[in-house]
Amino acid sequence: MRRIRAAAVGAVTLSLVLSAAACGGGSTDGAGSNSQPKTLTYWASNQGASLEVDKKVLQPELDKFEKKTGIKVKLEVVPWSDLLNRILTATTSGQGPDILNIGNTWSTSLQASGALLPWDAKNFEQIGGKDRFVDSALGSTGVQGQDPAAVPLYSMAYALYYNKKMFKDAGVEKPPATWDELIATGQKITKAGGSGIGVEGSNLSNNIHQVFVLGKQHGADFFTPDGKADFTSDGAVAAVKQYVDLMATAKIVAPGNAEYAQNQSLSDFAKNKTAMVLWQTASATFKAQGMADDEWGVAPAPVPSGAPGQGKATNSMVAGINMAVFKNTKNLDGALKFVNFMTGDEEQKILNTAYGSIPPVKTAQQDPAFNGPALSVLRDTLATSAAALPQVPEESQFETVVGTAVKELFADAAAGRAVTTESVRAKLEKAQQQMPKK
Repeated sequence: MRRIRAAAVGAVTLSLVLSAAACGGGSTDGAGSNSQPKTLTYWASNQGASLEVDKKVLQPELDKFEKKTGIKVKLEVVPWSDLLNRILTATTSGQGPDILNIGNTWSTSLQASGALLPWDAKNFEQIGGKDRFVDSALGSTGVQGQDPAAVPLYSMAYALYYNKKMFKDAGVEKPPATWDELIATGQKITKAGGSGIGVEGSNLSNNIHQVFVLGKQHGADFFTPDGKADFTSDGAVAAVKQYVDLMATAKIVAPGNAEYAQNQSLSDFAKNKTAMVLWQTASATFKAQGMADDEWGVAPAPVPSGAPGQGKATNSMVAGINMAVFKNTKNLDGALKFVNFMTGDEEQKILNTAYGSIPPVKTAQQDPAFNGPALSVLRDTLATSAAALPQVPEESQFETVVGTAVKELFADAAAGRAVTTESVRAKLEKAQQQMPKK
């Protein structure tokens, strides 16, 4: 999905989304029209170390767009903890922005609302054509076989970031490639006085990303081929237990991580308190936290065999941010011009460099700026060993209910309560009962 910043997605029922089929967002102040679009409103997701960092990155680019087109863009950077609920409210009230960022894993859920502009051939033509974008990014823009609900803006993948100082102090020579190696490395570092690995136990979307990948490694998808929730399969239960057991059994995650949801694990990493994190494009945040590039390293996320690939060797979900337009915008021409601007080669290089992400636009991705060691790992992961989260309308609700189950299990582990196969299965059964019946 998207870059995870503070993604504690609220418990919003899918019926709210689906009831919005006849609704939509768009400018609410009456400024502008297709014949004379003077103003656009834009909800940007929090990609940087803070909302203020995002404003400093984006505002000069929006000023550049205004100078070029005469269209002023009113910017609001929305925290991940609020973004999905804000979007769902906008789909029902009609009081939304013209353009917005969405986590790519929400594309199908929001597509089902009917509130977003479909990106048919005509609309893609306005931004240079669909074939400008890499296939992996297009794979998370909506239901396969339908016109996408959004276009890719930033591409990301998960990797294992490791703190070189903490590795050296503990006598660890190289990053782990398997989960057994990760636990052994984490325990060695923990004995040396730090925490082996950090998690964001209260971050619902991050929880989902981690257990989805582990589910693939256990042969589970969390949904059946016909789109029904399947949270209690042996593979799904094993995946959730394996993730929580990093704290509950292996003891390489500090109990306080159960409450983390605001990048605290990255802060601990930068302060030499935690030696490893599984994260998407963390380099910009490390820099903002005062870390030099040579103080950390990056390696592919672990897989049981040590060799990432497809199927049970999957080691990341296809992460990223998409840009969508509310179908009922009063400034459609202006909105299309803005999407064209933001997905143009020049802006793709500027923005993805600022955020440490990878351009989903083919020509921009080939720029030498994206060939460094850290981004090479992420780019290779996206190309060879990442899988898209289930493209089902209930995906956002899946994040809420299963992400909450994982959060509760981390709370149990932090409190010293046993996390057993039975307790994991019970949490997932409860989560599955909260999903819509098909």
